[in-house]
Amino acid sequence: MLFRQFVDEDLGCGSYLVGDTTAGVAVLVDPPFAIEPLLAAAEEAGVTVVRVLETHTHADHVSGHGRLALDSAVPVSIHPLAEPGYRFQPLADGDVIPVGGVEIRVIHTPGHRPEHCSFVVNEKIALTGDSLFVGDAARPDLAVAAREGATDLYHSLQRLAELPPDVEVYPGHVAGSLCGGGMKPDRSSTIGAERSDNQALAYEDLQDFVLASASISTPRPPTTERVVALNRGPWLPLPDSPGELEGVGDATVLDVRPLADFLAGHASGAISVPLDGGSFGTKAGFVIDLDEPIVLHARSKDEAHAAARRLWAVGILTVAGYVVDTPAAETLATIGVPELKRLLESDAVQLVDVREQSERDSGYIPGSRSIPYRLLRRSGSDALDATKPVVTICESGARAAIAASLLEREGLEVRFVLDGGVRDFELVGFRRCGS
Repeated sequence: MLFRQFVDEDLGCGSYLVGDTTAGVAVLVDPPFAIEPLLAAAEEAGVTVVRVLETHTHADHVSGHGRLALDSAVPVSIHPLAEPGYRFQPLADGDVIPVGGVEIRVIHTPGHRPEHCSFVVNEKIALTGDSLFVGDAARPDLAVAAREGATDLYHSLQRLAELPPDVEVYPGHVAGSLCGGGMKPDRSSTIGAERSDNQALAYEDLQDFVLASASISTPRPPTTERVVALNRGPWLPLPDSPGELEGVGDATVLDVRPLADFLAGHASGAISVPLDGGSFGTKAGFVIDLDEPIVLHARSKDEAHAAARRLWAVGILTVAGYVVDTPAAETLATIGVPELKRLLESDAVQLVDVREQSERDSGYIPGSRSIPYRLLRRSGSDALDATKPVVTICESGARAAIAASLLEREGLEVRFVLDGGVRDFELVGFRRCGS
């Protein structure tokens, strides 16, 4: 048996190559839009990809199944409840799919989405997709009402927990994904370990699980509906690589260079989301309008193309091109913790905490405003006094920098805390009513 796990480090998504090297055939499970590494591994192992198995219609990343279907006529299998707009081979609970001498058994595990299925390989490995994660379970609110999804998810998790304890668990997401909040950093586990340690399997009562699982605090990316439509609709080919432009024109400039380069000089109105900052696609999806033309400001052709591929992966397909040498006269200033404390004492600045509300609940700086960075472009700046300087802050500076670039393009005088964060201040604890 051939078995390989691939993890998209930017999005926290897992994909799998499963096959029989003797028979020379394999399938891809939940392939990413960037299918090249999986195809290279298949070629190295001497197997031909003969089928794609989708656990469900993904909402956080564009699938590579369309590229495989268009380029190599590879058929795609998914549960009919997905209602795909492409030719597909239907999956059903209890189906056994032969891949040479390897057998993949289908378990219908709705909850995250009604069509969701898990796959058990040779009764030894469970590919649990967006149902059971390592240390947690999937969110149930992306396709149906949260309580309805949570009810289905509870029963699906019980089915998976009934597998033998030594069955290995390989999920569709790892820590860093927005599809679950309590995942452990491990890339795999076992059913036995999850029975013992997974918080989602600790509930004996359905209603207790539904109440906890349906109380979603993780933000829902604005790319969700677009990605679902792309994955459900006609097959999507690989877009043309962006070319170098002489100027940015009227497009929105997404500056993907390291933060130090952006601080030293950037194009007027540019939004800073560094490619090397982690979760690039997710962060860009929160601050880019999905239909606006985008010009990337990069240091090189390779950096621009890498950024474009990560944007395509989250359904942002409007990359008009890139620039390397462009007027970059604007600068963005930082502020240190000691200076910020002095300014706060004299009420000389507006301090904006750009973390999520769930983070702020654990402690916040008195007098600060709570506006998560992902909301600033759409409505956050309207809540601020345009005549008073602004300082943005988060835990480490990464999100504060994005927020500062968003406010700067709105014409506000803004700085952000780079070397330090909220934890460098004396915080006030949030108390809920009745506590």
